[in-house]
Amino acid sequence: MLRKNKRSMNLFDVYPLFDINIVKGKGCHVWDEQGQEYLDLYGGHAVISIGHAHPHYVEMISNQVATLGFYSNSVINKIQQQVAERLGRISGYEDYSLFLINSGAEANENALKLASFHNGRTRVLSAQKAFHGRTSLAVEVTANPNIIAPINANNHATYLPLNDLQAWVAEIEKGDVCAVIVECIQGVGGIRMATPEFLEGLREACDRTDTVLICDEIQCGYGRSGKFFAHQHLGVKPDMITVAKGIANGFPMGGVLISPKYKAIYGQLGTTFGGNHLACAAALAVMDVMEQEDLVANAARVGEYLMTELKQIPQIKEVRGQGLMIGMEFEHPIKQLRLKLLKEQHVFTGVSGTNVIRLLPPLCLSMDEAKEFITRLKAVL
Repeated sequence: MLRKNKRSMNLFDVYPLFDINIVKGKGCHVWDEQGQEYLDLYGGHAVISIGHAHPHYVEMISNQVATLGFYSNSVINKIQQQVAERLGRISGYEDYSLFLINSGAEANENALKLASFHNGRTRVLSAQKAFHGRTSLAVEVTANPNIIAPINANNHATYLPLNDLQAWVAEIEKGDVCAVIVECIQGVGGIRMATPEFLEGLREACDRTDTVLICDEIQCGYGRSGKFFAHQHLGVKPDMITVAKGIANGFPMGGVLISPKYKAIYGQLGTTFGGNHLACAAALAVMDVMEQEDLVANAARVGEYLMTELKQIPQIKEVRGQGLMIGMEFEHPIKQLRLKLLKEQHVFTGVSGTNVIRLLPPLCLSMDEAKEFITRLKAVL
């Protein structure tokens, strides 16, 4: 007879948690185990793109896992090619190639690695307040010393103010910069936006010096800004584009869109789980729904309404963003306000720093749901 172990494994306690257990989702709403319904204006860190439990998404994943959930990248996977073809067409990057992995951090790791293979350099320029991930290079180019362990601090990164073109160009023209990585709308950094002049200047400087321009679209991409990619508001084509979060509506997946100027070499990049059959089915379902329900246009339309309404609220110091990626900055810390929204008005929102509330709802947020959020926000102000 087996002896009962009185101890059980605990989770490694790194997340400060709300005392709420979410057990169900539908569209832009979630429910806790007590049956309380919440309006979801955060989408689990901008991950839920087409809405919780969309029936087409559920059907596609269910059918795929019942057929074949996974096999390795040592054999042909025609669903991967379908994802590449569809993503190229829907994003306007048909001439680029796609490398699939499992997360945003992995996407940035592989983009930076490929850039270094290309030009042999090791220094990267990134923006102050940027967030690019928590793995080796991704965390090193994230300007937050609290999450950079000594083993990650290898002097590869130079942090510069977003939109200070003169400072970036001065560094690029030293000739030792491998890559420049930019979020055209900073998420964790408080919905700070790159200007057209800044990105155009970076493009020109990178072209002169054979420096690789990477746009991190992990949070701001995939339709969230009201265009498929946020950099498309700025009129510049990067050399590489990293994606994750909304690509598969909650299934772990990431990707790098790669300019045709870079040639693939067998074995140079690789992954065990990346681009597996189940992930690809999820990604295809997301693109089906985005096209069928015109979600990019919906993000632009509903986002414009929210921005207009929020700017009329006197307690909000500044409203920033595009589409359904919005930051509301207050004069005072927003911890209690966000808690009141959650506990009294049952609305999930995000945060950036101490004074900014972030809105990152599913792209299917309706005008009625947006109006309901404005009503609930005003009730706690």
